[in-house]
Amino acid sequence: MIFGQDRSELRKMYADAWHKHCVQMPMSPLEAQIAAVVAAHPEYHAAVRGDLEADFTVAGGVANPFLHMGLHMSIREQVAVDRPAGISSIFVQLSARLADAHAAEHRMLDCLAETLWEAQRRQGPPDEAAYLERLRAL
Repeated sequence: MIFGQDRSELRKMYADAWHKHCVQMPMSPLEAQIAAVVAAHPEYHAAVRGDLEADFTVAGGVANPFLHMGLHMSIREQVAVDRPAGISSIFVQLSARLADAHAAEHRMLDCLAETLWEAQRRQGPPDEAAYLERLRAL
């Protein structure tokens, strides 16, 4: 597991990676990946620099920037290792069709979020076949 289970620890990793990026400090490969995701989301820079204990709830009408960026990290890892099998080619095709890899990730992370939500609701593992079906439909 990359980050562990602690929300504060996870958010601190994002803040630390972003800080290192901003002041041009050396970064680990993971920190560089995190900083790249944060850089692609200027709308979340204040959250990464702000109160890392803030709550983001649907009821509060504020999207959770750390969840969003975490989904990007997940998609990038899945594509890098082609797991589930076939996701890399789906990403390449979608990126070419949209002419924008970041936009392709956004479309794909909606599928991932839905798959994870369903798994949580059923209290079981994510349905890989359903996930790939959603991705192929893009």
